[in-house]
Amino acid sequence: METSDLLRHQIINSLMAQHTEKVADAAINLWEQTANQILAIVGEVGFDSLYARSVFHTRITFPWLAAGALPPQSDQRFAGLKMSLEKQTPAQANEANRLLLINFTDILSSLIGEQLTTHILRSAWGIDASDKAGDDKLLSGHPKELKNE
Repeated sequence: METSDLLRHQIINSLMAQHTEKVADAAINLWEQTANQILAIVGEVGFDSLYARSVFHTRITFPWLAAGALPPQSDQRFAGLKMSLEKQTPAQANEANRLLLINFTDILSSLIGEQLTTHILRSAWGIDASDKAGDDKLLSGHPKELKNE
């Protein structure tokens, strides 16, 4: 599990390293992609609970991160996150979103398992699990298929 956990964190770190400008927009894009995959498994209430718990844990380090219930409209699900990130420097916003994603995926992994969590993330973020060269590109910081600028 430790190796997969480390890989999952490396994937998140690599994604965060790609976005040094327009961090809030990039973060929301990642969260929307993630939500699209996870909603099918745990539903809206499940996703919202996981997300709220992740925010709670992340606020220990970044107390300025928006808290509270998610809006009922799915198109506004991450509005509070975006507003919080936009008020910070790109480096602070990037680090907060990195920790939020790690907390979220750690909680998800504890519930559904590491293998399924990694599979969902790869699917959400366009990482081909059968492409070992893709892992090398991802971990070297040059994942062609993840750039959405």
